[in-house]
Amino acid sequence: MNNVNRFPSSKLKLDEFFLNWLSSPESQKLVLNLLDDAKAGRPLQAPTLPQTPTSASPLSPSSTNALFSAAPSLATPPLSPQKGAHTPPGPGSPISPARFRSQGGVQGGKEGQGLGQGVHKVHKRAADVIPRFYFGGEQLAYSDEQSAVKLAEAALLFNGGELDAEGMVQVTREVCELPGYFAPLLMHRVNGTEPIAEDPTGADASAAPGALTAPARQPAPVTWTKFTEYWNGTLRKYTEPNARVFEVLRGDKKSGDANGSGLNIPHLTHQDFRSVLRCVLDTHPGLEFLKDSPEFQDRYLETVTYRIFYQVNVAWNGRMTLREMRRSNLLEAMTHVDEEEDINKVLKYFSYEHFYVIYCKFWELDTDHDFLIDKEDLLRYGNHALTYRAVDRVFSQAPRRFVSGVDGKMGYEDFCWFVLSEEDKGNPLALEYWMRCVDLDGDGILSPSECSFFYEEQLQRMECLSQEPVLFEDILCQMSDMLHPEVPGRITLRDLRRCKLAGNFFNVLFNLNKFIAFETRDPFLIRQEREEPHLTEWDRFARQEYIRLSMEEEEGMQDGNWDGDGMDPSPF
Repeated sequence: MNNVNRFPSSKLKLDEFFLNWLSSPESQKLVLNLLDDAKAGRPLQAPTLPQTPTSASPLSPSSTNALFSAAPSLATPPLSPQKGAHTPPGPGSPISPARFRSQGGVQGGKEGQGLGQGVHKVHKRAADVIPRFYFGGEQLAYSDEQSAVKLAEAALLFNGGELDAEGMVQVTREVCELPGYFAPLLMHRVNGTEPIAEDPTGADASAAPGALTAPARQPAPVTWTKFTEYWNGTLRKYTEPNARVFEVLRGDKKSGDANGSGLNIPHLTHQDFRSVLRCVLDTHPGLEFLKDSPEFQDRYLETVTYRIFYQVNVAWNGRMTLREMRRSNLLEAMTHVDEEEDINKVLKYFSYEHFYVIYCKFWELDTDHDFLIDKEDLLRYGNHALTYRAVDRVFSQAPRRFVSGVDGKMGYEDFCWFVLSEEDKGNPLALEYWMRCVDLDGDGILSPSECSFFYEEQLQRMECLSQEPVLFEDILCQMSDMLHPEVPGRITLRDLRRCKLAGNFFNVLFNLNKFIAFETRDPFLIRQEREEPHLTEWDRFARQEYIRLSMEEEEGMQDGNWDGDGMDPSPF
């Protein structure tokens, strides 16, 4: 009873069951007969009930008989078993599964058999009542009828022959429901060949195993027989678009030993996107001008890959799962690339203008052009916008571990993560990047002392630039009013993600240029942002920087100063 009082909702449910049982005519008749017997002093006996239960009977005959047959023993509560006692169980006492098996599976003779049969019936009835709610991979697969329709469409396109890369584009789009530039990769999957020509000897660094710059291998024609085998063995299992794209990109990679006896690897890596991006570079009309510049084709491929993993792989481990892909807009962007001739209109991941801005920014900082930048180089970013302490934290690899492989140097991939986080602080991933930077003790909470540590240098820079300094106490009050942390004085990542202006919080701490720009923001820019709500901070920054860089390059080429007068030539 104490348990019932602790859980009042369960008591209400028990009362509801009891009232339902008591409201039936058979139950009322049974209770009245028992009351008459009790008043007359007659012994209580189990009533005679029909052997076949009806839908209106509250209890089955077996359960009613069991209830009243056990009534005499209910007068004395059962004793707990004594240690070392080996009293054989009675006909109605429970028994553990191990002892049940040791005694030959017989419990209480015929009564035990009846009890087992009753339990079996209850489970059978429950299976009939509760519908199936988990289907595993069955619900994601094409039905026999749907698969037959797809194969019929493919048969018309194959026409009894074989298809090359150009002919497979239509099959890829209409039958497999994939973007057209998946055709070469799909052909390799059907034929069981490798899509990338890698040099296992390592003589050519650009074609080394795992290198993003490795060239694509020309696929062999696909026959109707091989396509049907691949369809029935792989593609038919995936009606969901993200799962289908994920499976084609991953291929038949196995974990475990070199013989591939393990399970399929449940994630995608950077190298899995090489084939489709190579096809985009070779076939997309918006990138046709890059065909004579293989070096910039490699840089574009790397930049798109880094941007995809920055946004989609929220675990930051370089292993993209199907769950992460489903939660992203990657499939939407891939479809947009296949439909849009102007690559710059695909703002997510694939825009050439965005690649141009990122690469030129890196080129400006990398003065010796060894494709590595150090701390002094990064301090020049944005006209010395960042403080020394913020840059020190970035190079201490607090936000993210560098993959350059050189101590004290940031590579191009590391810079892509930095610039995307710096110029789009409204992005939840950028907030996490800078949260790790400011969180000195790594407890996931920003305290006033940690914020004060970064703001001290910002205050000194204000005084040097003859700006009116703002005391930290005033800043702390303003930031608290803006963020509304759940616990005053303790700012968490959840507090930052709930606020639309959270990016300004980090600008106040270590980016003086953006701090001043926010305090003296132009009403025209505010109105422009409201008119283009679909653009992110990164989209607006990349558009402005692309215009600036293009104008500077045109002026430099007209003046003929790119190769002289100490001016650094443009990478393009």
